[in-house]
Amino acid sequence: MPLPRVLADLPVSSAVLELLGGRVELVPWNATGRVDAIYTYGHPTVDAAMMDRFAGSKVISNFGVGVDHIDVKAATERNIPVGNTPGILDGATADLAFALILAAGRRIVEGDRYARGPDFTRYDPSYMLGREVHGSTLGVFGMGRIGRQVAMRANGFGMKVLYHNRNRSDEAEVALKARYATKDELLAAADYVVLTVPLTPETRSFIGRAELAKMKPTATLVNVARGAVVDKDALTEALSAKRIFAAALDVTVLCATSCIRAAEA
Repeated sequence: MPLPRVLADLPVSSAVLELLGGRVELVPWNATGRVDAIYTYGHPTVDAAMMDRFAGSKVISNFGVGVDHIDVKAATERNIPVGNTPGILDGATADLAFALILAAGRRIVEGDRYARGPDFTRYDPSYMLGREVHGSTLGVFGMGRIGRQVAMRANGFGMKVLYHNRNRSDEAEVALKARYATKDELLAAADYVVLTVPLTPETRSFIGRAELAKMKPTATLVNVARGAVVDKDALTEALSAKRIFAAALDVTVLCATSCIRAAEA
């Protein structure tokens, strides 16, 4: 009996290969013919046309939590279940969010580059000063699983935590010492604005020119959500004009990559 054929955007991780080895036949994204399942690893688009092209698919499985690259409505209409891995990356994503907060606030990447470069000829403790993290104000957009994990870490740094969410959370306000704020209030007050919202029609370009203009000139924007949540052109303008201090991005519109762009203080 032939193995089930799984369409996958190869290459996948060695751990996945080990789990699937001998159980399925992984075929590349440009394959033709029979396909029993679709597996997305790097967030390629899975739309209605693709589902119709591989009408024999019995399941679509996503490596990760977000399924904004999959037309779930179209899958539902075709009785194709869509699977993901909710909760598995909550802690890891929150760790990364805090790593970006610290790196951008304390200008770690810039400092490392300077220390290794030819311009580092004398010691000046007042050069390339960053921004305090401890005791500052953290603003979290999206107090879901990841947002709560970020707030929990902020408590350890003695930060004041503000949050904005579709619904208020009494539990989060008590357990995490978080205070609900309107979108504008959070933008105006936060030293670090962290985005942990899902990508939906409502959150696309959630942070644009108007929102960036409301942030402090000393504030840092941290995005660990989806690239399209931020208007990248507006962000580039704000950084170039030094209207905000820095942006620390785990995601962009074009790629998923960790990068930090900090403006000179």
